[in-house]
Amino acid sequence: MPFAVTGAFDDGATYSVQVTGRADRPVIGSHRAAALVELHQGEPISLSPTGPVRTVAGDDEATVLAVLREHTHVIDEGQGAPRQARVPES
Repeated sequence: MPFAVTGAFDDGATYSVQVTGRADRPVIGSHRAAALVELHQGEPISLSPTGPVRTVAGDDEATVLAVLREHTHVIDEGQGAPRQARVPES
């Protein structure tokens, strides 16, 4: 199920994308965010601080979101976004 993600890159540029779950267009709405996801396809990524680790694939919404979480500052995740496990702060 597609969902929206809003965030910012390290340089302050913001983006708003739709994570589609489609292998041919994993995200739409930002060419820069799409390029970021494409750059990391095929690489392992942790879905949360405690795992599990999966390979980034355009049709895997959880791994696409994990790329955005790891390489940008995600501000908001729309309804339907996979939830991330939280590690308690000590």
